[in-house]
Amino acid sequence: MKKTQLVKNIYKKKSFLCVGLDPDLEKFPSSILKEIDPIFSFNKKIIDATKDFCVSYKINLAFYEKHGLKGIQSLQKTLDYIPEDFFVIADAKRGDILNTSKMYADAFYDNFNFDAVTLSPYMGGDCIKPFFRNGKWSIVLIATSNPSADDFQMLKTENGIPLYIEVLEKAKTWGTSKDMMFVVGGTRPEIIKKIREHAQDFFLLIPGVGHQGGDLSEICKYGFNDQVGVLVNCSRSILYASKGDDFAEGSRIKAEKIQKEMSTYLS
Repeated sequence: MKKTQLVKNIYKKKSFLCVGLDPDLEKFPSSILKEIDPIFSFNKKIIDATKDFCVSYKINLAFYEKHGLKGIQSLQKTLDYIPEDFFVIADAKRGDILNTSKMYADAFYDNFNFDAVTLSPYMGGDCIKPFFRNGKWSIVLIATSNPSADDFQMLKTENGIPLYIEVLEKAKTWGTSKDMMFVVGGTRPEIIKKIREHAQDFFLLIPGVGHQGGDLSEICKYGFNDQVGVLVNCSRSILYASKGDDFAEGSRIKAEKIQKEMSTYLS
């Protein structure tokens, strides 16, 4: 998907919501566990319930790979079910030597036809470059919101600059705002602001709203650019808004609530 189409979809739906499809069998209602393919049955109901309120789906591979071949089959059926006009992200956090990264890129783009892949830049540019293909996106981890993110990301380099900024500046030499995004945790608006100052034209994929406590108004205040430039991911807060057999309706209500708030920032 090209950047112009993504921006068009955001304004059309008045939403920059990305729903994370991270199915956890331990959180499923008992009725879904009785299905032949509970993961796909769950995802199908979530997609039906949320597709009017989001523009993107993010699929965390770990929740599928855990179940081996059955999980991969559920993944493929989920991908086949998502409508074509959605921006679909493989949350895989890959990053390896050049020939290995090429194999990963072939897998995610050729076999599964994802629009984008999340990538770890720790090994440098040659582990990222195989993911640059026409119409596809590399989504590079820059500053995350997990508890131990500061172990490395906030360390100061010899220039006195936080490491995450050094990574950002280097990553900008690998791609453009038309084929690269950056992952920025949603719980620290001051970092979103700093990254936006260094990456004015790039989209930011921002998790951390919902269970992790990120504030949507602050994300928009510091993260927006003149083309919106933000995808906000919500996973658990939407998927498990209700723990009963009405889980899909609970997800619909939660997604619609978020979309309505987003629409106020797009007006």
